[in-house]
Amino acid sequence: MASSPTSRMPVPRQLRKSPRLLLSSLVRGSPARLALLVFALVALVFTLLLSLPAAAADGNATPLHDALFTAVSAVTVTGLVTVNTAEHWSFFGQVVILLGIQVGGLGIVTMASLLARAVTRQLGVRSKLLAQQGIGTGKLGEVGNLLRTVVLTTLAIELALAIMLVPSFIIADQSVTLGLWHGIFYAISSFNNAGFVSHVDGLAGFSDNLWILIPIMIGVFIGSLGFPVFMVLMATKFEFRKWTVHTKLTLLVTTILLAAGAMIWAVFEWSNTATIGDMSVGDKIFHALFASTMMRSGGFSIVDPSASGPVTLLATDALMFAGGGSASTAGGIKVTTVAVLFLAIIAEARGDSDVRVFGRTITEGALRVAISVLFLAATLILIATGLIMAVSSAPLDRILFEVISAFATCGLSVGLSEELPPTGKYVLSVLMFAGRIGPISLAAALSIRQRRQLYRFPNESPIIG
Repeated sequence: MASSPTSRMPVPRQLRKSPRLLLSSLVRGSPARLALLVFALVALVFTLLLSLPAAAADGNATPLHDALFTAVSAVTVTGLVTVNTAEHWSFFGQVVILLGIQVGGLGIVTMASLLARAVTRQLGVRSKLLAQQGIGTGKLGEVGNLLRTVVLTTLAIELALAIMLVPSFIIADQSVTLGLWHGIFYAISSFNNAGFVSHVDGLAGFSDNLWILIPIMIGVFIGSLGFPVFMVLMATKFEFRKWTVHTKLTLLVTTILLAAGAMIWAVFEWSNTATIGDMSVGDKIFHALFASTMMRSGGFSIVDPSASGPVTLLATDALMFAGGGSASTAGGIKVTTVAVLFLAIIAEARGDSDVRVFGRTITEGALRVAISVLFLAATLILIATGLIMAVSSAPLDRILFEVISAFATCGLSVGLSEELPPTGKYVLSVLMFAGRIGPISLAAALSIRQRRQLYRFPNESPIIG
């Protein structure tokens, strides 16, 4: 029976004439929700592209769970895979993955803000607040220019890395075409902390080629610092007294974690013949530095992580969870979150009423956001670990490693992702997505959606601890 005209949902004439008004309304009303929507749509587009027969090397359509997993891993710049990137995907498929990494590396905040700019021809106050939270600028009027700077800086750094890597890959691959492709691929993958590799055996075949490994380490390290740090360093010309507290904390904690990670990895893998036990002292030290650089978010490896000892895996879990700098291509709960929580513990132990560092007082709002991000991250990891345990018989340490790597968008793997059934792959896909947007969206929501309270209840302290 045909439905009567009155039974149909009426469509406003304004929206029929200009669907753009709907998107514009969303941009102005809820930029945080827009950011999530944009990121989800981007992941869906790349999933569809990777599902095409042309994207696979054998010409057959890739199963949905593998296409979705790879697409989400690319746009969240994670690097976990369920199929070998070099073997399974055709050149077209690898280009799609590389584009996903590039788009995802720019971040949901940048993408949403640029979309808002395109739709409304200007950034509204809420969109500027979201972009401000994402790229760390203190002046709303400068957000438009800074978004442009973010894109140009990203492309400039990737170009510099490609210039360093291409000649080395041309020599190693003995092919100009292959060398050019691999150089560009690893330049983008390293700066965006993606961890994707375009060789069948990854970087293992280049374990003694410093001309390739060092530029990749540099790209990962720079990408993990974040654009707020770049802006300050460029503006202050490396004058320490002019650095912001965020810049000081990011560089300090990053250096500490880099050194501590290298020491722990070297100590517990020094005699492990499955990793570096048979190498020279110099090679062991370099492998430790490389591993420490990658453990917080890079995701590249030149030795099999599954061959590492249990203490090394536990230390890697902790470093992946910490992650890199805010508004960077790195994941995790961010090093500034770790710093603020540590400073709060020190202040409480000393009996100080304020959390202070570098001559500044950390606001209560920043402390609340740090606690919220930590709780959210721990909750997501706990739930995902339980779900994976329900569909896999793998040991808990392997499951926890893979789950934290997914949430922290690190990409290091003990091989579990490839062994999981489709249900487990969907769980990790959701976790990668949540890990990429979680801390950012939470911080944005807390900073934007604040209500002004006109009254207060009496104070009372419950018993803590």
